[in-house]
Amino acid sequence: MPTFDFKKALPQAFPKLDAKQIATVAEFAQCKTYRDGDVLFRAGETDFKFHVIKSGAIAVVDRSSGDPQTLLVHEPGEFTGDMTNLVGRASNVDGIAQGETEVYELSEENLRHIISERPGLSDLILQTFTMRAHALSENKNYTGLRVIGSKFSPDSFRIRDFLSRNHVLYTYFDLDEDPEFGELLGKFGLKESDTPVVGYGQDWLLRNPSNEELAERIGIKRDLEQDAVYDLAIVGGGPAGLAAAVYGASEGLKTIVLEEVATGGQAGTSSKIENYLGFPTGVSGGELALRATIQAEKFGVHFSIPSQVTRLDFEGVLLVLQLENNERLKTRSLIIATGADYRKLDVPGRARFDGAGVYYAATKMEAQVCGGDQVVVVGGGNSAGQAAIFLSETARKVVLLIRGDDLEKNMSNYLAQRIEQTPNIELLTNTEITAMFGDTHLEAVELKNNQTSEVSKINVVGVFSFIGATPRTAWLPPDVEKDAKGFIKTGTPVAASAQWRLKRPPFFLETSHPGVFAAGDVRCDSVKRVASAVGEGSMAVQFIHEYLKEI
Repeated sequence: MPTFDFKKALPQAFPKLDAKQIATVAEFAQCKTYRDGDVLFRAGETDFKFHVIKSGAIAVVDRSSGDPQTLLVHEPGEFTGDMTNLVGRASNVDGIAQGETEVYELSEENLRHIISERPGLSDLILQTFTMRAHALSENKNYTGLRVIGSKFSPDSFRIRDFLSRNHVLYTYFDLDEDPEFGELLGKFGLKESDTPVVGYGQDWLLRNPSNEELAERIGIKRDLEQDAVYDLAIVGGGPAGLAAAVYGASEGLKTIVLEEVATGGQAGTSSKIENYLGFPTGVSGGELALRATIQAEKFGVHFSIPSQVTRLDFEGVLLVLQLENNERLKTRSLIIATGADYRKLDVPGRARFDGAGVYYAATKMEAQVCGGDQVVVVGGGNSAGQAAIFLSETARKVVLLIRGDDLEKNMSNYLAQRIEQTPNIELLTNTEITAMFGDTHLEAVELKNNQTSEVSKINVVGVFSFIGATPRTAWLPPDVEKDAKGFIKTGTPVAASAQWRLKRPPFFLETSHPGVFAAGDVRCDSVKRVASAVGEGSMAVQFIHEYLKEI
């Protein structure tokens, strides 16, 4: 395969700083000299530096395929790095001095100072980082992490889903499609029974790692500050949580976001959002989440992913979050933005097909299972409609099931019309799945009309479920009052609660415990729209400022 010329393909991703810009960098940097062949940063390192080349050159080398390959060479006036520098993740590549090389070297902390204090240079760096990440993802020669496993393995799906949603570049080797990948396993002394495995070049390999183990290895998981007290902790990194993080940090609050899987939440798994203001051609949930995460990082938000909060306790006016790994975090205020999960289909034997034919999102990764075959989408809301349209691009046929008889009852008109106009989408009303069939993976489903009791069986490679919502609130104590369905009560409805102890009435988004707020889908009676969640997240910060004045 021919070498991809990054600079020729995307010259705007490799700008040269002028004398004034270099002088600005010099205010924050150390001037250092490296000899020919010295390694300035190495793939897998998380605490690596940002460099502006004063003289000499830095070769960017990729070893992910096992054979070192020079991707490009940075020359005087250019700078190294991509988004991994800013978010503290592990480097994807090596940086090696070519000849004697003098650089201005910045730590992550000093790079953040430039980002927050020098807007002109900040915009250039952020735009460049974003373009470089896109260019690397488009380079067919770049392997990134290797994931080897069966497409029918729920753990393979979990790992790929975790990497995809966290925007980590990887190449998937499917043992079901090409048995020769078994030889690749042999080079590491592994058998198929050891899969799924994740590795980088010849540097390291993990056997079926948990999300947390994988996150720690590739630098996504960042340690919490010991004995730190945050002004604002946000549990949940969906649209509401990200909006709160941006507004909180930009207004001077020491802010942390704790997210169990990846930023974006339920919206982050949407293939295309077409009714969000400012995006007339639509935007994928993943892209919207990435942009918001970068924006939050710019203002200094601390992200901890994956972090599962298991309990909320109270120490005087401080709120204490207990995490699954026994870490504890103290904060003066809290926003609960954990959102809701789609309900599981109540079909016998469904659990064994989760991740092996039954899915709860429709992104490019899930669409790969379609392979020109037939799939079923279950649900009558916008998420189901967006999924059906997206999957129709790769599936031979999409069967959309709703329990009622009117698609427009819960779905936006524009989506319902588009579904009607898509030739390979078939709408079945008053229909439910009553049985699932398959050996190692889903192969067929039984359908039943709930009006006529007519039963039929169809072959499918995937069922995509978007039904109902179950709030993620099981970890909350009784002090935070919930409705019968588990959604959090806020504002006026909790003023008369036995838990409310202040003379003033609760703020609009405040729960029954002062200083604890809720925003987005997890909140009782919230409007289930991305724009509404963003509005609530940003609005909650204003109330938090008022609350913090009281303590």
